[in-house]
Amino acid sequence: MIKCGLIGIVGRPNVGKSTLLNQILDQKISITSRKPQTTRYQILGIRSEDAEQMIFVDTPGWQHAPKNRMNRLMNRQVKQALSEVDFIIMIADCRGWVKEDEEVAKMVLASGVPAMMLLNKQDLIKDKKELLPLIASFTQKDYAFSEFVPFCARTGKNISVVLDQACRHLPERPFMFPKDQVTDRPERFLAAEIIREKIMHFLGDEIPYTTSVVIDDFEELEDITNILATVWVERESQKPIVIGKKGSLLKRIASDARVDIEKMLQNKVFLKIWVKTKKGWLDNSDALKTIGMTD
Repeated sequence: MIKCGLIGIVGRPNVGKSTLLNQILDQKISITSRKPQTTRYQILGIRSEDAEQMIFVDTPGWQHAPKNRMNRLMNRQVKQALSEVDFIIMIADCRGWVKEDEEVAKMVLASGVPAMMLLNKQDLIKDKKELLPLIASFTQKDYAFSEFVPFCARTGKNISVVLDQACRHLPERPFMFPKDQVTDRPERFLAAEIIREKIMHFLGDEIPYTTSVVIDDFEELEDITNILATVWVERESQKPIVIGKKGSLLKRIASDARVDIEKMLQNKVFLKIWVKTKKGWLDNSDALKTIGMTD
């Protein structure tokens, strides 16, 4: 019996959705950061066994009050995923339940799709007994979750429980992707995301959310891959912040990104990054289409 299905991973920003996906695949295809709103795109991660193919849909974090067109498009991706999957994994931070969590839980219930909840970051709670009142409170509400599982996406603890639950809900269906494929995204896209992850790492709390990365050229040769990329910022005053004194910060971003891209491509990489001001791109339909976000 061959089984194949879509599994949505949903939750508010910065609860560990992308970290979970990378753990499931045992390799990195979705960028992570301690900063919220890291994931902007719906990304498929594909895990294939002998008779099962689990297609995980990593979604952006749900935002209660999206501030711009890009954030609204991100919320739309979450709703779309909930309408298309066979099983849902909702992730919440076990240290606290907030308004966005409640909104996501209600959407999961409205979807009518079987679901489980992961209470992530349990490693940050010293006394695990503190989780019991939180789990008990869920059982008193009309949620759609078949199971509430304490979890640690960083270490992968209890990941077998997640995979067993997901596998049970896979329909009988031929594989949708080749057995050796791990994502639906091309290497060009993944390279841009790696660069954006480094920007998130090196910059402060505000600047990363007004930046994006566009790959202008991606030339694969036999012994090297040449990549030209442009970082968009919203204001001219942000350019020197991204570039750093005498280009020092941009060099660090490019150097770290190059190392990760070389690991992904298994080839040497020449990476050149420019910084360009593109005012209002967060609300500009044409600009958002350029980076792959469409209505």
